[in-house]
Amino acid sequence: MTLLSVSNLTLRAGARTLVDDVSFNVAAGETLAIAGESGSGKTLSALSVLNLLPPGITHAGGVVRLDDINVATATRAEIQNIRGGTAGIIFQEPLSSLNPLQRVGKQVAEAMTLHGKFSKTSLREKVNALLAEVGLPDAQRIANSYPHLLSGGQRQRIMIAMALANDPKLLIADEPTTALDVTLEKQILDLIQTAQKARGLGVLLITHNLSLVRRYAQRVLVLDAGKPIESNTTDQIFGSPRAPQTKRLLAARDMAPPPGVPDAPVILQVQNLTVKFPILQGVLRRKIGEVAAVDDVSFTLHAGETLGLVGESGSGKSTIGLALLRLIKFQGRVLFNAVPSTAIDLASLPKRQLRGIRAQLQIVFQDPYGSLAPRLTIEDIIAEGLTIHQPGLNPAQRREKVAATLHDVGLAADAMPRYPHEFSGGQRQRIAIARALILEPKILVLDEPTSALDVTVQAEILALLRALQTRHNIAYLFISHDLRVIRALTHRVMVLKSGRVVELAAASSVFNNPAAAYTKTLLAASGLQ
Repeated sequence: MTLLSVSNLTLRAGARTLVDDVSFNVAAGETLAIAGESGSGKTLSALSVLNLLPPGITHAGGVVRLDDINVATATRAEIQNIRGGTAGIIFQEPLSSLNPLQRVGKQVAEAMTLHGKFSKTSLREKVNALLAEVGLPDAQRIANSYPHLLSGGQRQRIMIAMALANDPKLLIADEPTTALDVTLEKQILDLIQTAQKARGLGVLLITHNLSLVRRYAQRVLVLDAGKPIESNTTDQIFGSPRAPQTKRLLAARDMAPPPGVPDAPVILQVQNLTVKFPILQGVLRRKIGEVAAVDDVSFTLHAGETLGLVGESGSGKSTIGLALLRLIKFQGRVLFNAVPSTAIDLASLPKRQLRGIRAQLQIVFQDPYGSLAPRLTIEDIIAEGLTIHQPGLNPAQRREKVAATLHDVGLAADAMPRYPHEFSGGQRQRIAIARALILEPKILVLDEPTSALDVTVQAEILALLRALQTRHNIAYLFISHDLRVIRALTHRVMVLKSGRVVELAAASSVFNNPAAAYTKTLLAASGLQ
């Protein structure tokens, strides 16, 4: 039975067409995935089902029928019943979607109260039952917690509980696992699939992750620049894609591993790195103990090499990166240059000397939207490091160097007077790379630099990083939960679990013949084994 029918949907912002003549159906019990690059119209198409289009975007044509109700002409009462009643939605970023000032149990209850289906007593029982259904067994403690006290996976489970609260017929999942590691990603999608089978739900999955599409969807609609490009069964899309855009998406998903690097000198040697965080309790936040976020980790990094750090959330990946840059306190030794006669121990280096070394140790952060100052021009953002580390340059020399670095990352010099909001996510990440690159570092820490990007832009950024590494002989410490990205860029891989090293070997060995059971679990969750 057809649950959702979208026919010839057209959405416009002023004179610009954002979604152009898109049609699709979702039946009860099936999953339809809408895939495509950023800006392809995936999310707008999904939001039109709930009449939740952002201000300035109008429904210019087509019909959306959900459970035999025309959404475009529905009354206010019908729309309220559709939102959270007939259809539930799971948004991409749970921390932004949840109210930080309310306990999560109250927020789940509120979703049901709006539809008036439960008494106060049964409401509490229903909340606890929902939390248990989505894999949160300590329901009472979770219900009394605020969003910031929960992990990313727990918050996303809360979002699923809210979406299921009023027994909907359709579940819309808009990039529900973007910020999660591979094991949590699998758990969340498995949970949605379990709820679908138990409740007979139709699922509309919005994603740029084609691995998820292949594993969880029965049919796929591919969008490009707002237009429908290809629609078919999942097996047909992956086995015999017809459209060039679909072929490009699939090719971007499986980049070949990088070529090996010849023997190179050790540029960084980490010995017995340990990072401990205090455990605080009570209103006065008294210290009652410590937890080791990184526990006795040792490794080396060679010039021109990429070492990948992988593991679940909380495994210590990003903490290691921050410790190497001495942005947090740690125990152990971090030898920069790592040649006995010239090695510099960053752990004991005075702050004044450390400032000079930092030009050679730079970082690119995960979020290209949040890591760039919105009120500075691109020229000011990229040149900021030069004013600190190379104060002798005059304005003309700084501009020349900024223009050359922009060219190095594939952007034109006319970007300099513009602001970050004028660029796409991939372009912003190129700007973030340029900001680090302009100081000619020897080591670049890359902390999830592609996780917020769609697959084709990911492939472009990875190709750029490869080219920059070859051109400048930079060593990369590449942190990611995406094992396909790790395979495409790294020469060696260090697998972490609960702050400890589980496996450290050549990338080919880790992917083709993993030694640790935990590594095998990660590869299986990623669909790579």
